[in-house]
Amino acid sequence: MNVLNGIKLLIDIKLPLKDPIPIFSLVLFIILLAPIILRKFRIPSIIGLILAGMAIGDHGFKIIEKGSIDLFGKAGLLYIMFLAGLELDMTEFRKNRNRSLVFGAFTFFIPLILGYVICMYVLHFNFMATLLVSSMFATHTLVAYPLASRLGITKNEAVTVAVGGTIITDTAVLVILAIITGAAAGNLNTQFWIRLSVSLVVFATIILWIFPMIGRWFFKKIKDDKTSHFIFVLALVFLAAFLAELAGVEGIIGAFLAGLALNQLIPHTSPLMNRIEFTGNALFIPFFLISVGMLVDLRVLLKGPEALLIAGVLTAMALVSKYLAAFFTQLSFGYTPTQRNVIFGLSSSHAAATIAVILIGFNMGIINEHVLNGTVVLILITCLAGSFVTESAGRKLAIIEAESKPVTAETPERVLVPISRQGHMEPLLDFALMIKDPDTSTPIYPLAVVQDDEEAKQKIPLTNKIMEAAVMYAGATESKVQAVTRIDLNVSDGIARAAKELMITDVVLGWTDKNNSTTERLFGSIFGTTLDNVLQSVWETIYVCDFHYPLNATKKLVLVMPKNAEYEIGFLHYIQKIFLLSKQIGAKLMICCHTNTQKAIAAYLQQFKLSIEINFKQFDNIEELLLLAKDITKNDLVMVVAARKGTLSYRPYLDGMPGRLSRHFPAHNIVLIYPEQQEIDYIEAGVQPEDLTLAPIQEQLANLNKLGKAVRRILKGKR
Repeated sequence: MNVLNGIKLLIDIKLPLKDPIPIFSLVLFIILLAPIILRKFRIPSIIGLILAGMAIGDHGFKIIEKGSIDLFGKAGLLYIMFLAGLELDMTEFRKNRNRSLVFGAFTFFIPLILGYVICMYVLHFNFMATLLVSSMFATHTLVAYPLASRLGITKNEAVTVAVGGTIITDTAVLVILAIITGAAAGNLNTQFWIRLSVSLVVFATIILWIFPMIGRWFFKKIKDDKTSHFIFVLALVFLAAFLAELAGVEGIIGAFLAGLALNQLIPHTSPLMNRIEFTGNALFIPFFLISVGMLVDLRVLLKGPEALLIAGVLTAMALVSKYLAAFFTQLSFGYTPTQRNVIFGLSSSHAAATIAVILIGFNMGIINEHVLNGTVVLILITCLAGSFVTESAGRKLAIIEAESKPVTAETPERVLVPISRQGHMEPLLDFALMIKDPDTSTPIYPLAVVQDDEEAKQKIPLTNKIMEAAVMYAGATESKVQAVTRIDLNVSDGIARAAKELMITDVVLGWTDKNNSTTERLFGSIFGTTLDNVLQSVWETIYVCDFHYPLNATKKLVLVMPKNAEYEIGFLHYIQKIFLLSKQIGAKLMICCHTNTQKAIAAYLQQFKLSIEINFKQFDNIEELLLLAKDITKNDLVMVVAARKGTLSYRPYLDGMPGRLSRHFPAHNIVLIYPEQQEIDYIEAGVQPEDLTLAPIQEQLANLNKLGKAVRRILKGKR
């Protein structure tokens, strides 16, 4: 009976579909199958989704009712613009802002001027129609941006310049559109200009100044609820789009500015970033591409020579003018032909703003049906052309970038993260993921050390649960993770043995000794703390971390370096990690160091042509560390470079650094760095013979004296 009812239901289904359940099911199967099928023919998946939209839309087989997926389509467009702002390398963006302005000027004025000539003297439009259609030529939509993102070229200067130019030209066009609509309605007066200017200033201030403040506060207060983080980001994106529309411009401008505002709060290696990209690429962006295809009506080409002529002229004008803008940008800045083609591919697609401009003009009677239909054909052809060009040029650019990367050291990068408690796991893993080179294929190694005693069997199940949680958390970023468990006499021995067996290059430790009991601190002062013991047996770079709030809430990274730090073996290694961390968390970098150290860092930046904004502060004496407190705010990450005894940058003041930092910066995020060393040869390190013989003996005598006093106190207590 149920089977018969199901068959009857299928027979009774009428097209176009109106029920959201079959509509959603059909669209999901299209999103799944279209890229798979077209990949066999080496056709970009974007084109497959657009063609599928043409087939199921009102101008195709009328399978889905018109307007049924407009909500998801609009959300997808906003998502593309948001991701473009979120994935920008802000350092490169600020560095190339003048180039973005130049490209924005080219891609706005060249299509506008050429379009004006064509529309006025070839198509014989009136002035208002000429201005409207000419401004439509100047717009473009980053339809092909997901292709660039998938190819991993979004940080290339060509992509950065193209994205920056997109915002400039679309903003200018939408302002012109507001002026045209105001003129058509007879409202183009002084009050109109004042209202438009004030609303744009207020809107930009709210997005770029207030949104980061709210975001930083939210991420600090709500630390562990990852679902709330994702919903919070989505809410800000759509709020920004709504505020943009209130200000008189399209919502895509607000979504892009929201991406810029949250760029520094969402590290690219974080689980949150992975969730944002996954949701967009899986749902919102495909829905937008399908909705674009549903607008296309190829039957307009059969409505007579006038429609065909207008469609051909508009499409040719759109592609030629955008190519000229990319060409002149290439000549201006010496880009390669491949970079020029990437810029052209990204900027040649017309969709969102183009539809907004033309529909408003059509509804106001400024243009006729032939121009509207010609624009729809223009959208199809430019989206196809832009996708093909971006796919082809993007692959070439990705290969060029891969071949031009500097040769890395023979030893592969391996990061070990000893974990003792689940509550401290996530911030340590976040830090490890941020300092790990994203181009290396080696996994992160979470480590659990179980002390070999009578309770070892009872501790192992709990340890396994902690390791499972660590693997799941790091796996949310699509990073490789390999959990490691060791049973050893003590924690420090377990860490040392794991570091040797796995050939570890970096060890990320939690600040484990600061909460120890009085007895543990007493015996730690005699026999050495866990950190002391690890430092004596692990010679790779060690990061000792004390995190009170998420790293993405960091506003400034303050690095304090002792004199002679540049002579240590691991100097360049940890400097690279700090540069990478600064980029990941989007924080400004202030380095307090000696003049010679500053010169060494500057030489390194120049040699590898790195774009890092650094504010140097002369700092000659590590004993004056507390004088820097006035330059450190509550949202700053404090990183201090320490040193092992006997090394060139060692100072006795560094011995008490962990406790000193905990006392004077109790609410700050702190990282103490011990650079990589070889097993120390005191004579080669410059230690005098008398120091070599007397200093260790004096230390041992002092320790024995402390031990004797402790034993006497224990015996007295028993009596």
